[in-house]
Amino acid sequence: MRQIVLDTETTGLEPSEGHRIIEIGCIELVERRPTGKNFHRYLQPDREIDTGAGAVHGITNEFLADKPRFAEVVEELLDYCRGAELVIHNAPFDVGFLNHELKRWRKDAPAIDDICCITDSLVLARRLHPGQRNSLDALCKRYGIDNSHRDLHGALLDAQILADVFLAMTGGQVSLHLGGEEHLETGLRREAVRRLTLPRGKLLVVRASDVELAAHEARLAAIDKASGACVWLAAADGDEASAAAG
Repeated sequence: MRQIVLDTETTGLEPSEGHRIIEIGCIELVERRPTGKNFHRYLQPDREIDTGAGAVHGITNEFLADKPRFAEVVEELLDYCRGAELVIHNAPFDVGFLNHELKRWRKDAPAIDDICCITDSLVLARRLHPGQRNSLDALCKRYGIDNSHRDLHGALLDAQILADVFLAMTGGQVSLHLGGEEHLETGLRREAVRRLTLPRGKLLVVRASDVELAAHEARLAAIDKASGACVWLAAADGDEASAAAG
C-alpha cells in the first residue's frame, strides 16, 4: 500500500484567476511507514504572489526567481505520484490547482485524479469529528501532535504534519517495535523484550504502588473534568455500589 501525503502552496486562491502553484511537498508512506522518499519543489510562477497568500506561507517573489517552472518538474512529479493514493487536506483546492497546472503544461495531460486515488483527510476528519473544528492545527491539538515549529505554512512541513495526523486518525499505532528494533519515525531504539522465567504454576503479580494509584486517580479526575463523564470512574462507582449491596 503506497500513499503520498501531498500539500501545495500557491500565489492565491483561484486558479481560474491565473494563480499558480509555487511549492509542492509530498511524503511517501508504504504500508503506513514513512520511507524518506519524499518529493519537494519550489516553482517559479511567472506572476506576483498575492499579499494575503504571502502572509500565510512567507514565500517571496524574489526567492522564487531562480526556481524551475512547473513544466520542468511535471514529468518527475507524475512518475512519483502515479498509481498511489494521494492524501490531501481539503483535496478540491490542491487537486484543482494541480489539474490547472497540468492543462497549462499540455492540453492532453491526464488529470491527477485520473492517475491517483484521492483521499480527502478533511472529509475523513469531519466524519470522525462532526461539528468540531477540523483544521490541521485543530487536529494536531486533538491527537497530541506537536506542530509548535509551524509558524508559517509550508507544503513539505504541512505534508509531514498531515502524515502524522492521518496515521493517528486511521489507526493510531502504526506498528509494534519489539526486540530492540529502531523506530523509523523517531530513530529511537526500544529495549528488547525479556521473557520472565518462573517456576511452573507460579504467576507473577505486580501491584500498583500508592504513588501510581494516586496518579491514576488524578488522571481519571482530569478526564472526567474535561469530558464531563469519565466511563472508568462510572464503572468504578458501579463496582463499589455492587460490593456495598452484597
